[in-house]
Amino acid sequence: MKLTKLEHAALIIELAGKKLYIDPGSFTTALSRTAGTVAVVITHEHADHWTPEQLGRIIEMNSDLRIFAPAGVTRAIAAFNADLEITTVQAGDVIGVDPFTLRFFGATHAVIHESIPVIDNVGVLVNDELYYAGDAFTIPEGVEVGTLAVPAAAPWMKISEAMDYIFAIKPKRSFPTHEMLLSRAGKDLSNARFQNVTQLSGGEFFPLEPGDSLDL
Repeated sequence: MKLTKLEHAALIIELAGKKLYIDPGSFTTALSRTAGTVAVVITHEHADHWTPEQLGRIIEMNSDLRIFAPAGVTRAIAAFNADLEITTVQAGDVIGVDPFTLRFFGATHAVIHESIPVIDNVGVLVNDELYYAGDAFTIPEGVEVGTLAVPAAAPWMKISEAMDYIFAIKPKRSFPTHEMLLSRAGKDLSNARFQNVTQLSGGEFFPLEPGDSLDL
């Protein structure tokens, strides 16, 4: 299984000639070469995790595409295209889309501020290997995570929380995501912190940049 990190929160997972996209949003370069995509997972409704334009680029090339998202995203997409079929998912759901098995965790986005409503958010575990929690620090209870996507910067977090998250999950591998708000210096700082705690937990850290891939 091949993981490719795109800008910010977007990921591509490839296996047996098929693709899975996760969170193709507004901070990610316009998608191309999307043919062969069998599924898209959108963790929550914020534009940095999905836009109608990015989703449309995938739909255009893949007529049998399946889309998985929490209820808040289902409503948002319906406003964009009422005829588009979305599978609404929640914590505990396990869904197979050959060659991928998707397990979902969590329910809500991390709190940004008391003045901002809390929205739906799900995390996803792909093929019992790659775990990405969206905009939350949801720990997948009872799961041994092989590869963890770690958010590096956001209005809803601080770096100590991300470091504690790595300590709690103890992945075999970790890499940074959600980092487009950071300068080069900021990326280097968060990468150094993530590398340290991942290694202390017995794992290996990969400082992936947009376009970099990792074989899982």
